[in-house]
Amino acid sequence: MSLGGLALRALRCLDAEDAHRAAILVLRAARPVLRAGADDPILATRLWGLDFPNPIGLAAGFDKHAEAPDALLGLGFGSVEIGSVTPRPQPGNPRPRVFRLPEDGAVINRYGFNSEGIDAVAARLVRRARRGVLGVNLGKNKETVDAAEDYAAGAAALARFADYLVVNVSSPNTPGLRALQDRGVLDALIARVQAALPTPAPPLLVKIAPDMAAEDLADIAAVARARRLDGIIVSNTTIARPPELRDAARGEAGGLSGRPLFAPSTVVLREMRRLTGGDIALIGVGGVGSGADAYAKIRAGATLVQLYTALVYDGPGLVARIKRDLAALLRRDGFRSLAEAVGVDA
Repeated sequence: MSLGGLALRALRCLDAEDAHRAAILVLRAARPVLRAGADDPILATRLWGLDFPNPIGLAAGFDKHAEAPDALLGLGFGSVEIGSVTPRPQPGNPRPRVFRLPEDGAVINRYGFNSEGIDAVAARLVRRARRGVLGVNLGKNKETVDAAEDYAAGAAALARFADYLVVNVSSPNTPGLRALQDRGVLDALIARVQAALPTPAPPLLVKIAPDMAAEDLADIAAVARARRLDGIIVSNTTIARPPELRDAARGEAGGLSGRPLFAPSTVVLREMRRLTGGDIALIGVGGVGSGADAYAKIRAGATLVQLYTALVYDGPGLVARIKRDLAALLRRDGFRSLAEAVGVDA
């Protein structure tokens, strides 16, 4: 067994949250020696005036406090999204709050926006040399009544460090958060965030849930168009529990991620591509664990793809495998660039 395989096996012996923390500490220590090799040119993607060496990004939730973004970029990701970051520090929900479902290739979490707050994250990012594409995912504090105030505060404080910003209104683990996706509420919230941004402002995106009705998706698309959002991330974790789940932890409360989320999130992605007419960039998230999965998201309408849960089971070597297989699939089907494949099945 390789050294990486042994390390992965050792992490699996730990509680899921302890293993996550250990992985962050190892990455921080290894940052000086982590250097991603050159990517296949067919994977190069230009979006929002930014050059992504490849479309495979790390989703928010792994590096919540901006402790290791450059180490993660050194693993070969084309972008890394930190957070969610709340304005004030908060502990999140009580432990245990993360549960592996190995039989299903899935994870359930109910972290509840545990965050060190915008001041701690800004203090880390101000010391960072800009290299690679960094997204910053914004959340709200649990006790905040005026949610827009929290998102505006986060945007104002962290915009200068971000290559793009994400308004996360779709985590299932903060009471009332998903109600912020309602059309009128979301429209007012986005307006407040946009007003708080500096000039020039980084691209602004919204991250949505996979559990919405068709009319709700249409409302979000309408807000995104009216407010000229730069992108939509599809999707966050799901509160659904597919009947085929086998693992004993399937009954735990929280958001389900990983392999069972792939099909439903891709359906929502394809629908959002239809609703936006390809005018708004989409990032496909949910159950990506292979080059074929990433390719399916791209063909459904995603310009970029993100993953997280698959790393729990396959380790960091997964990133290189996905990129290699994705490049091969693009060439197999006669595409000369990744951009040519975006949305061909939508």
